[in-house]
Amino acid sequence: MNPADTFAAIFDMDGVLIDSYQAHFQSWLAVANDTGRPMTRDEFDRTFGHTSREVIASLWPDKASTPEQIAVLDRKKEEAFRHILSQNFPEMPGACDLLQALAAAGDSLAVGSSGPPGNVAMVVDRLGIRPLLGAVVTGADVKRGKPDPQVFQIAAERLHHPPSRCVVIEDAPDGIRAALAAGMAVVAIASAPRSRDLLSAADLIVDSLTELSHDRLHQVIQRRNG
Repeated sequence: MNPADTFAAIFDMDGVLIDSYQAHFQSWLAVANDTGRPMTRDEFDRTFGHTSREVIASLWPDKASTPEQIAVLDRKKEEAFRHILSQNFPEMPGACDLLQALAAAGDSLAVGSSGPPGNVAMVVDRLGIRPLLGAVVTGADVKRGKPDPQVFQIAAERLHHPPSRCVVIEDAPDGIRAALAAGMAVVAIASAPRSRDLLSAADLIVDSLTELSHDRLHQVIQRRNG
């Protein structure tokens, strides 16, 4: 492999490495039940990819007006999420195979997620991909969640790659906006419940990680850079 052809691939976690949509929604419903203020599926979809802190402050300002109160609800939500995930761990098809293939090709790999460290660590370890990763960025590393590009910028810095040599694999509109704002190429996974129309800003939309390879991602980066 020509070193000039290698790049950094930054993977979102939820909806990309694991199909965690239902687990997140159910754990947010548990928080909503505790607060007495329901969460609609539309609110969940709209805030998916934001940090839990941001979601709590936005949807339950009367119940969580201080950092301490936000932290209590945040902890409840993520404990519920990890419990649900421990009962059913839905790895996305092709996730481990793709990361292994990219690592074998000499590409640098990172996970860039707005999720808390405990969630990300659980997923990374259950997938067995930690030895393949040059960086793991979580919600604890950022002050601003997606669509702010900070999570991807930090990942690129830790991998020592300029944005022009990075491709982000995402599944949410806010994640796509964050990747583009960081100056990176972006591939969208069209996982439920999002339609392809909502992902149209991505450089490439696929239905599964099994459709991706080193060569295809390299082509996406080349097209983005003209």
